[in-house]
Amino acid sequence: MFQKANKTSDPNATSINLIGNGTSITGDIKSNGDVRIDGTLKGNLSISGKLVVGPSGNIEGNVVCQNADISGEIHGKVSVSELLSLKASAKLLGDIVTGKISIEPNATFTGTCNMGAVVKNISNVNETREREKATQTA
Repeated sequence: MFQKANKTSDPNATSINLIGNGTSITGDIKSNGDVRIDGTLKGNLSISGKLVVGPSGNIEGNVVCQNADISGEIHGKVSVSELLSLKASAKLLGDIVTGKISIEPNATFTGTCNMGAVVKNISNVNETREREKATQTA
């Protein structure tokens, strides 16, 4: 009558990661899933999914992701391959590279913004920077 649900543990399945309010992390984070930050991250964040920074969320570092909804604060470069949404309570201090951007009234943004065809393959941004640094120092 009742059948057990077949649960597979696929490591490639997207996961949702939460950094709660009152939590502080120092270090870089890489994930194949989605991330929500309501606490503090001091380090770089590189994910292949969606980033949500809640009103109490704070990131001090560079961000690379597919989509982002920002309601908190970010101090660093933000690279979003698809859509970046800055909500009314968002405060972003740094440069933006994105496919599309949405900025609500009262959101604060200080920096430069490159939008549109500039973002081709965001997953290789860090590799390209490392190659440029290597050629400059050679």
